[in-house]
Amino acid sequence: MELNELRRGFDLPEEDREHLDARGLPWETVSEKDNQWLLIHDFPIPEGYSHRSVMAAIRIPANYPTAGLDMVYFHPSLAREDGIRIPATTEGTVVIDGCSFQQWSRHRTAANPWRPEIDQISTHLSLVEEWLLREFPVKGVTPS
Repeated sequence: MELNELRRGFDLPEEDREHLDARGLPWETVSEKDNQWLLIHDFPIPEGYSHRSVMAAIRIPANYPTAGLDMVYFHPSLAREDGIRIPATTEGTVVIDGCSFQQWSRHRTAANPWRPEIDQISTHLSLVEEWLLREFPVKGVTPS
């Protein structure tokens, strides 16, 4: 997708736009069926998965950043190369722009709640990257 074709269907806070631009990945915002979505193209995926890059989607609540971000959605769907099932994923429950996304049901906890004055897209993407890595724990090391 060409940079001049990337949609900006709604505005994100300036610090979010700056962070996304600094990552160097194409991104866009789209509104569809009463939902606002951040779509990040060519999102890098660690080794061990069926794809090396995918489109990542994050639902942006209307009252973001007061309301927190939750979960992540991938297109195409990810699978582990070793055939082990990825828990808490759902296929095809979300369609954006005619593409079916795989939902990764991962949530913040009471020990790690959304903090509106601190958390933003950059901190959520750090969690997404951690979720991807947690599928392949290193022997003898317990994930934090």
